[in-house]
Amino acid sequence: MSAAASATTLWPVLIAGVVAGYAVALPVGPVASYLVGLAARHPWRVGAAGALGIAVVDGGYALVTGLFGTLVAGLVQPVEEPLRIASAVVLLVLAARGALAAWRERTASGGDVRADPLTAPRAFARFVAITAINPGTVLFFAVVVTGGALLPDAATAGRTLVAAVFGIAAFLASASWQLALALGGTLLGRVLSGPRGRLGTALASSGLMVVLAVVMLLG
Repeated sequence: MSAAASATTLWPVLIAGVVAGYAVALPVGPVASYLVGLAARHPWRVGAAGALGIAVVDGGYALVTGLFGTLVAGLVQPVEEPLRIASAVVLLVLAARGALAAWRERTASGGDVRADPLTAPRAFARFVAITAINPGTVLFFAVVVTGGALLPDAATAGRTLVAAVFGIAAFLASASWQLALALGGTLLGRVLSGPRGRLGTALASSGLMVVLAVVMLLG
């Protein structure tokens, strides 16, 4: 593949990756709601780690579907329903855990709500896990790749390069939005830094997650 051909091929792929990354990241779903609520109760580094965990999965799924779009879609579709139910159950568990932890901390401290001892690595791993079991993300990228003929007549090396560019672009787009959400959550936590405000953000986040999980179950 010549340099001119590479540029001609990769620029549309780069743009497609950015658009796809924002398209999958911008809707405020249960994971994004959980990220904002968590960032409001923890230091910035914890929220940022969670945001990057989401973006890593988005970028990884974009890369995999860029390489094996049709195959991935075929593998995921038969188990889409169990994965959707599993996602909803995980969100319900996290919502209950967050609400109970916030209430117990407030009661134990006599009104002084403290964040649970969640570290940045744990936040990263947690958001990788809850994002990875969402079948909608991988199916979305598979549709973009296969339906949009993103990789027409590519040789093996060319296909790998194109898929890598697509995945990196999707990661960067997703990361920029998720980090903005985490920053918003951190600023919200500073504004609502009193005991009632911090408890309120925890309960509001958990409540929204429950609603979204129920919507997923009713699907």
